[in-house]
Amino acid sequence: MLDKIKELISKYDVITKQLGDADILSDPNKYSEIAKQHHDLEPIIKKGKEYLRLISQIEDDEAILEIDDEDLKAIAKDELEHLLNQQVELEKELKLLLIPKDPRDNKNTIVEIRAGTGGEEAAIFAADLYRMYIHYAEKKAWKHKILSSNETGSGGFKEIIFLLQGGKVFGEMKFEAGVHRVQRVPVTEASGRIHTSASTVAVLPEADEIDINIDPEDIRIDTFRASGAGGQHVNKTESAIRITHIPSGIVVTCQDEKSQHKNRTAAMKVLRSRLLALKTEKQQAERAEVRKSMISTGDRSAKIRTYNFPQNRVTDHRIDLTLYKLSYILDGNLGELIEQLRLADQMEKLKSD
Repeated sequence: MLDKIKELISKYDVITKQLGDADILSDPNKYSEIAKQHHDLEPIIKKGKEYLRLISQIEDDEAILEIDDEDLKAIAKDELEHLLNQQVELEKELKLLLIPKDPRDNKNTIVEIRAGTGGEEAAIFAADLYRMYIHYAEKKAWKHKILSSNETGSGGFKEIIFLLQGGKVFGEMKFEAGVHRVQRVPVTEASGRIHTSASTVAVLPEADEIDINIDPEDIRIDTFRASGAGGQHVNKTESAIRITHIPSGIVVTCQDEKSQHKNRTAAMKVLRSRLLALKTEKQQAERAEVRKSMISTGDRSAKIRTYNFPQNRVTDHRIDLTLYKLSYILDGNLGELIEQLRLADQMEKLKSD
């Protein structure tokens, strides 16, 4: 721990000097990169210097215990007990600060919700999830924009893809990836029996062109007329776009914009993000970093949460957390759930270090 802190303090001092370097000041991109590193290190350095001062005090008191002055030894012994307790607490804080940050956490995020098992009820539940996330986004002052949607006649969604923009969006939303299950009496059910349906949520960090370079030769672009439930959004021109990425087989369709150009831009945004997610998954598998807890791996096949309407209950199966405030959570109040998942994720990372 000591060596790591001293190493980071040396790095911080070098970066601080670089911020005053004329060459770096004249390069906005380089300056921005260095300034971000400086900002990210600040809380660790502050806590690290506090830890070094504490260790120095402990060493001084331990040295006093070796001398013959009984009065001084008694004072040092009392103080040492207090300092050692402080050391334990500081080390816990430092371990959390030293956990490597996910560089994707600050990225904008593309969320894809798809109706799974359960027919029309699953599509209605997909719409419920969409509204839950939009309400949460509004509370966080994030911007949101629908990139693609496939509505059903009952107001549900077979699929809806939307973009969230704001601070640390992916860092919070990544915990929502997986299978969400609902247990309730569907509106369409005359006998009043409780049904179980599911929708899947994929959470992808928005990829920039610098993250993923797509060879134009690797994609096929098709145009067609947009369509929607009940004849809504039907265009007389071929403004809808379907992009097929030939090497991976990924297909993206966008038709919500009236302009072909805007639909193409949205489709490319989704394609880049899916390819970045695919690349990241492969890298994690190669490095054996996929944790069994599935807290934030984004595995779309993992059942992560159940929404039980009769019992007003939401259960997150990854951390065995049950909250009896289903309506409150569906209104976009996800803060408590996400915070508990974030803490569990940190603890899991500490165990694996």
